Amino acid sequence: MAKRERGQTPPFGGVFIAYARILSAEDMARAVRRMAHEIIERNHGLNDVVLIGLQTGGVFVAQQLAEALAEIDGQRPATGTLDVALHRDDIGLRPVVPEAVTDITMNLDGKTVVLVDDVLFTGRTIRAALDALGTFGRPKGVQLAVMVDRGHRELPIRPDYVGKNLPTRRDEVVDVHQQGVDLGAVEK
Repeated sequence: MAKRERGQTPPFGGVFIAYARILSAEDMARAVRRMAHEIIERNHGLNDVVLIGLQTGGVFVAQQLAEALAEIDGQRPATGTLDVALHRDDIGLRPVVPEAVTDITMNLDGKTVVLVDDVLFTGRTIRAALDALGTFGRPKGVQLAVMVDRGHRELPIRPDYVGKNLPTRRDEVVDVHQQGVDLGAVEK
């Protein structure tokens, strides 16, 4: 649950209560470093690799990933942010969260774009991100990196890089933040 969603939770029915810490900050750092190595290996370096963090939770993970890639490979990939709120297919079915900044200053033509998000759940946010990417060019390929894959997919989308596979119940909530990853529920 990203920062802006947490900020919108009380008016719409509850407060997030964590009941388990799944990953500590150190665990997340190890997962990010592992994913960075996998990205370099799969793409034979970082030439033409661009990281795009999905607002809001994926931006923090993308920043950590960019730092790890720079430390390992010696070059920091181009990075950007993408808000998919206006591309979602569930507008009207859930509260509309205020837009966050989309900042993609580079042309994506011929680049390998690594979309980065905090939690992969139904796959609908990623579908919206794929729609939105077309505005910025035609990438050579799109890969997906997520800190937590919790299952429950509604669309045929799967991540290429995963920090932690975490089977959950549909009513549970996963919260990724700088101190780690928490599992909990929204209580009224």
